[in-house]
Amino acid sequence: MNGGSGRHDEDDTRQTIETAMQAAGRPYRIFVIEDVTQIQATVRQAVDAAQEQGAVVVAVGGDGTINAVANIVLGSGCIFGALPQGTFNYFGRTHGIPEEIEESLQDLLHGEPIPVQVGEVNGHIFLVNASVGLYPELLEDRESFKQKYGRSRLVAIWAAIATVFGRHRQLHLTLEQDGTRTTMRTTTLFVGNNRLQLEQVGMPQAEAVVQGQLAAIAVRPVGKLAMLWLGACGALGRLGDAGNVVGFSFRSLTVATRSKLVNAGTAEAQKSTGRKQQGRQIKLAADGEIMWLETPLEFRVAPEPLLVIKRSRSVAGGNAG
Repeated sequence: MNGGSGRHDEDDTRQTIETAMQAAGRPYRIFVIEDVTQIQATVRQAVDAAQEQGAVVVAVGGDGTINAVANIVLGSGCIFGALPQGTFNYFGRTHGIPEEIEESLQDLLHGEPIPVQVGEVNGHIFLVNASVGLYPELLEDRESFKQKYGRSRLVAIWAAIATVFGRHRQLHLTLEQDGTRTTMRTTTLFVGNNRLQLEQVGMPQAEAVVQGQLAAIAVRPVGKLAMLWLGACGALGRLGDAGNVVGFSFRSLTVATRSKLVNAGTAEAQKSTGRKQQGRQIKLAADGEIMWLETPLEFRVAPEPLLVIKRSRSVAGGNAG
């Protein structure tokens, strides 16, 4: 459970969970993530306990928290549950998991495990999206704005505008798919595994996610005003009609960069990983969490799905989280 996700009060959320579990006569244990640097250790403790007892591991928080828990649950043999408590909650909304915790708890108590497609990049999974370039910078700026002004969608919009008008570099990428290699210059490469998010911005590749693929979006280099226009197109669900946007679907994609975004062993990369790095590094955002990865980046549909507790609803369509 992440007490820092979204606008919900941690004590109220915990009390609601305890009341529901006790009323249902279900044994439970709550692990609270007090320090984000200890999130992996905390989640591993929860997974170890669940393995011993044959229990479900449930993530309580935003898409980033859900991703962090799912990364460790996948391959453990445990079933996964989610109580979305973040700002956007793309994973929960795609799978019909209510944002109101009382309702999502009932889904958790009465749902069934359903296989859900997972995206993967260099061994790290993503349920919603992964990206390099401008988008990770936007996420970092958004987090900074949230710390100053609070968590809301309006704050996120203002942070995006500030990012667009700031300094950002172009990426010179080489993409290889099914033996075909292409090069492109782009400000950002976005890989989506979430039908709802892709539909909202108007990308036709949203349907491909339901059919077992991932969707890539690349934005050709444009000026700041044109970038704002593209943002408006996305908000209006018309991004796929924009001439400066390239979209395609795939099951596996190799991405290399000819731009040295960061030298081996730089302070920022070392701080991110806690160890000295070798080779070329690139900043990547996966479900809102920033990390540094060595290139080339290997994107693919993960070979194993995530078993997620879901309740049958007509609105809970889609395959990707």
